[in-house]
Amino acid sequence: MSDPDSAQPAAGRTSADHDGETSAEVTERGPVAPTGESLHPAAREERTEHVGRFVPFAAGIAALVIALVLGIVIALRGLFEIDEEWAEDIFTLRGPIGDLFAYGMNALGGGVIGVFVVPIAIAVILLAVRRPWAALYFVTASVASALIVQLLKNLFGRARPEDIIVLSDFGSFPSGHVANAATIAVTIGIIVPRGWVWFWGVVYTVLMAISRTYLGAHWITDTIGGALVGAGAALLVWTVFAQRMERERLARAAEIGERNRAFAQSHVTPPAVPRA
Repeated sequence: MSDPDSAQPAAGRTSADHDGETSAEVTERGPVAPTGESLHPAAREERTEHVGRFVPFAAGIAALVIALVLGIVIALRGLFEIDEEWAEDIFTLRGPIGDLFAYGMNALGGGVIGVFVVPIAIAVILLAVRRPWAALYFVTASVASALIVQLLKNLFGRARPEDIIVLSDFGSFPSGHVANAATIAVTIGIIVPRGWVWFWGVVYTVLMAISRTYLGAHWITDTIGGALVGAGAALLVWTVFAQRMERERLARAAEIGERNRAFAQSHVTPPAVPRA
């Protein structure tokens, strides 16, 4: 018959061993968020390395290839039925309110404002909040998107709609305004990964596409090609900056967290740290 007293320490050792293993596992994993996502910087950086080197690269290449294939099909086939139908429908909406909206989007997405003022303003804001890698990423993605647009415009040389009511440069495919909008939407969504940022980025891109067809500056398939180019360029450039941006974001988040913690401690009663 087994001795109850001898069995008790064994059970105690088993429990202690189990507790020790659990503590070690928790220490190795780092703090765990309510969703189960590890917040340990090493784990985050490892995951970022995988994402930065594969997912954006594959998605970016796919978007640019689809845009290229779409351009080739357009060059061989000409207008799609949806191009003509969309143009007929959107032109019936022309009026004072529609003009105000479309001309405003035209200025916002192109010319001096779209090419210089908006990108520089966003870069300055990112520098002001001490996100230099994010600022460099945004500027690089914007330049890359514009270069790819010009390359495809000269490659395909698609004619613009005859009912165009604004001055535009050569080449209808792809839409440079929409490409710029999509680049801004994706880059800001990556820099500030929040659902509402992505939502408004999509809204901005769609509104830009509608305004370009309203003005007769582009066919609807031009805007689709522009969105693909803008998003693809932003994703491809992200593969170069992903790890640096993640380190920068984590450092900035830690700095803000420490400042908030110090502020909270200085305002408790009694204060955790005596006020100066």
